[in-house]
Amino acid sequence: MNPLLPTTLRLRADLYRLVRAFFSERRVLEVETPILSAAGNSEPNIESFTTTFSGHVDAGARERWLRTSPEYPLKRLLAAGVGDCYELGRVFRNGEAGGRHNPEFTMLEWYRVGWDHRRLAEEVIELVQAALALVGRHADVRTFSYRELFLDTLALDPLTAPLDVLQRALGQSTVDPQGLTRDDWLDLIITHRLQPGFPRDRMTVIHDYPASQCALARIRRDDPPVAERFELYLGPYELANGYHELNDAVEQRARFERDNAVRRSRGLREVPVDGSLLAVLDAMPDCAGVALGVERLLMCLAGTDAIADVLAFPFAEA
Repeated sequence: MNPLLPTTLRLRADLYRLVRAFFSERRVLEVETPILSAAGNSEPNIESFTTTFSGHVDAGARERWLRTSPEYPLKRLLAAGVGDCYELGRVFRNGEAGGRHNPEFTMLEWYRVGWDHRRLAEEVIELVQAALALVGRHADVRTFSYRELFLDTLALDPLTAPLDVLQRALGQSTVDPQGLTRDDWLDLIITHRLQPGFPRDRMTVIHDYPASQCALARIRRDDPPVAERFELYLGPYELANGYHELNDAVEQRARFERDNAVRRSRGLREVPVDGSLLAVLDAMPDCAGVALGVERLLMCLAGTDAIADVLAFPFAEA
């Protein structure tokens, strides 16, 4: 047995208690939503597990997708008037297995009505600081806009720099450039040049991403436009990704369609979009939402770089 396991299992239980107390104090409602859905995640860089329902055809779609996050049903609850809510539960991503990834993991996702992404980022900082206190730690916090981060560390503007400048900024890292987009190069710069250098005792918050990296976030019409999105890192680990949420069904449908077009171009299967979400998205209130990887946070608390150390049974032993 992994010698860290007794400690990390207790640490996980302590963290769950802390999370529930944290949101109870703030009157954020804990909810539970389906793990199996008739719709999938169209994000081209995420692959889903599927299964087949063998019961009566009147029950609905036979092919079901295991959720990669609880985002879509939580937004349907927001549109129904539930208000501030969160879910702490298992999610699944196919193909993501390794030293720092497990195909089955725990996600904490929550939504705050009337908030934007910057205000929500502050609450994420509060939660992570409370989690660090479980092991007697505290982290400094540095906040950058996406543009400021690149300008301060690499002296280049990620929103306007030519593609060849971005390619050179990758430094000594060698990658196959075939099919890589501008956003791919920007992601590689973060993961290969910037992220490894984030101090382990620091939370790094990055906000206002390129509009092309909007995902499900609103776009603010700056010059150039930016996506109202943030990511929070603890040391070199990305812990959380949040948005000032888009609540425009027409725009969201167009983004789903663009995702599936990218999937087709890569030879990947198209994914059925969530019509139930699109049907109510215009009724969703102005809000911000965030997803936080629980195992990533536990790894930081336990001081380990191996996700297996914080799992009762990793994928290979499940």
